[in-house]
Amino acid sequence: MLIVAVIMLAGMLAGYLLRGRKRILRINSRMTMWTIYLLLFFMGMVIGHDEYIMQQLPELGFMAFIITIMAVLGSISAAWLLWKTMFKKEARG
Repeated sequence: MLIVAVIMLAGMLAGYLLRGRKRILRINSRMTMWTIYLLLFFMGMVIGHDEYIMQQLPELGFMAFIITIMAVLGSISAAWLLWKTMFKKEARG
């Protein structure tokens, strides 16, 4: 866990020192997306290799769908509540 925190802090420091350099930001954005794609690919390989997970996929897929729907509804509700709160204060002021 310590190594994760150190890497995160090093990234924050690098971001702070390199802020304002648009070329580096563009390169970083592309590298981040490709890294995420590779991570998803390798996670898919691990899941596809695990026989137990593959057998349980229909049930897991349904549960993942329910969790996703609930997370989206929760996010929409929180955003709506925040929107209403922010604009009510602006209308009074």
